[in-house]
Amino acid sequence: MTKEKILITVKAYPTLSGKYGELVCVAGVREDGSWVRIYPIPFRRFQDYKRFEKYNWVEIPLIRNTSDQRPESFKAQGWEFNILEKVNTKNNWAERKKIVLKNEVYDNMSTLIEKANKNELSLATFKPTKIIDFVWEEVEKDWDPKKLENTIMDLKQRSLFEVEGFVKDFHIIPKLPYKFSYVFEDIEGKRSKLMIEDWETGQLFWNCLDYYKNEDTALEKVKQKYLDEFVSKKDLYFFIGTTKKFHGWAKNPFLIVGTFHPPRKIQKSFQFPDSE
Repeated sequence: MTKEKILITVKAYPTLSGKYGELVCVAGVREDGSWVRIYPIPFRRFQDYKRFEKYNWVEIPLIRNTSDQRPESFKAQGWEFNILEKVNTKNNWAERKKIVLKNEVYDNMSTLIEKANKNELSLATFKPTKIIDFVWEEVEKDWDPKKLENTIMDLKQRSLFEVEGFVKDFHIIPKLPYKFSYVFEDIEGKRSKLMIEDWETGQLFWNCLDYYKNEDTALEKVKQKYLDEFVSKKDLYFFIGTTKKFHGWAKNPFLIVGTFHPPRKIQKSFQFPDSE
């Protein structure tokens, strides 16, 4: 076990595990830019003082997750971690870009899939060449009944004990009734459609639904941010990762687990001096 300093860049939308209850998959980069996946983490059960944000540096004791073959997969050894400074967004995210883009940024999906199938990587930063669309599909509105039952039983058992740093009165997060995806092309013109598992995407949908009281409007507002705003005003990158189930063999095992979207640099136009 070693205590490592990780910049948190990814927090996926919570899901239910048949074994561990409600969990979040977290990922980030070390100071040298290399990727780390940290799973499982019962993030929403932490009290506020233990809830790190994206782009916080966190010191956390990690051990290899031996039940997961993916090379970047680790798990926390206990929950004694230190939340350090948050990397700011000054100068068009200069400090964040310095860290996040330190390692290779891929632009070819075929290269990434080949590397994943050889188990050389399962997390990467990807730069799409062209964004085609942002779409959604309706899915089951409720959690799998068996997983939900197991999670409720687990919570009842744990509620009998007071655990330092954990929320006692806990409520399971609602399942997203839609899955969101980007449709894009890579440097070779290969078109892909990848689902987005970013917690921010799901939370944006719930916030818009709460404000507008209409699902169609909420969906359009999510699209407006991820297609109109991110494509026209941001320098958009994807954080992509494989799923454990499909890693190493699927035609395309990747999902978008987060976005990196610093503002576009505005090119100042040259102005000729006034003639005298």
